Amino acid sequence: MKKLIILGSTGSIGQSTLDVVRAQPDRFEVVALVGNQNIDQLVSDAKEFQPQLVVTADEHRYGELKDKLAGTGIQVAAGEQATIDAAALPADMAMAAIVGASGLKPTLKAIESGTAIGLANKECLVSAGDVFMAMARENNVPVIPVDSEHSAIFQCLETHNFDEIDEITLTASGGPFRTYTKEQMADITLEQALNHPNWSMGAKITVDSSTLMNKGLELIEAFHLFPVGLDRLKIVVHPQSIIHSFVSYVDGSVLAQMGVPDMRTPIAHALVYPGRIKAPVDRLDLASVATLTFEEPDSEKFPALRLARQVLETGGNAPTIFNAANEIAVAEFLSQRIDYVTITKIVEDTLSKAEQSGMTGPIANLDDVWDADRFARQVAQSLA
Repeated sequence: MKKLIILGSTGSIGQSTLDVVRAQPDRFEVVALVGNQNIDQLVSDAKEFQPQLVVTADEHRYGELKDKLAGTGIQVAAGEQATIDAAALPADMAMAAIVGASGLKPTLKAIESGTAIGLANKECLVSAGDVFMAMARENNVPVIPVDSEHSAIFQCLETHNFDEIDEITLTASGGPFRTYTKEQMADITLEQALNHPNWSMGAKITVDSSTLMNKGLELIEAFHLFPVGLDRLKIVVHPQSIIHSFVSYVDGSVLAQMGVPDMRTPIAHALVYPGRIKAPVDRLDLASVATLTFEEPDSEKFPALRLARQVLETGGNAPTIFNAANEIAVAEFLSQRIDYVTITKIVEDTLSKAEQSGMTGPIANLDDVWDADRFARQVAQSLA
């Protein structure tokens, strides 16, 4: 049986991972569950899957978690260090599904422990891509992408001779506001932004998808996962979300990965790669889909795409600043303290202030990552 650590078990990716495990109970053993504030879900999953350790990242909820798991024999812990300790347990794979930069430390700890990574936390690569991938290589740890787009690309790679690739294209649904005018976008409500047309995701990722910030973050992630250079990474809007990404080769061949928009497919792929298992998802019926359409993204209406390319060209800690500013801006929008169009403006203004103050620079180690992250959060908060 394959031993699993699930970091972010109560979120949408964590719950989908447990769905796959539930469908294949003889193949997997859950070693640790790490959640945050959804204690009832964490307790329910712990009682079902019987891990060695259950952790809530919220140290103030430790007593509640301990009381609800009393008598089960399951070890209980809380806080940031406990999350990191959970990631260090002996296991075959850690599903890295904690949202945001807070997922970086435990994922790196799993890498240090020699555990394969199912990478659903794109911020690990956005904030610390060079350091992260270097640590994975040094520890001989495979990083299997779980984001649907990167999983699709991974599955379409016939070869790791990247000279044979013309282009790698990430698809984007375009989100709920693809057809909006710039004037209409000024009046977008929180309820509208949380209503994605195709995918069921957590609040932060859903908002990111609506601004296309998620696609900008995925572009940066792809830059580190698939070293073909920025000029060979493209984005195309595909509203049906059936083709999850594709790879174009020098001989004119284009390989695309298709499926219904359900994260349990790339999760199942990552969990047993290079094999395949039956996943609890609907099967794709192309006759019923009938039409697949594509269009160029509008970088003027969705400036996050332009900013993502800009920070990759700048390099160093610019992507770290980009990500941290966005996390603050989205949190402010979810709390209804800023309006929708201000989200990306805060990110752009934070990048400008970082450049003006001489805070952009190279990343030599993780301390440089934390310094840039802290600076960006402080600036973004001041702009909110």
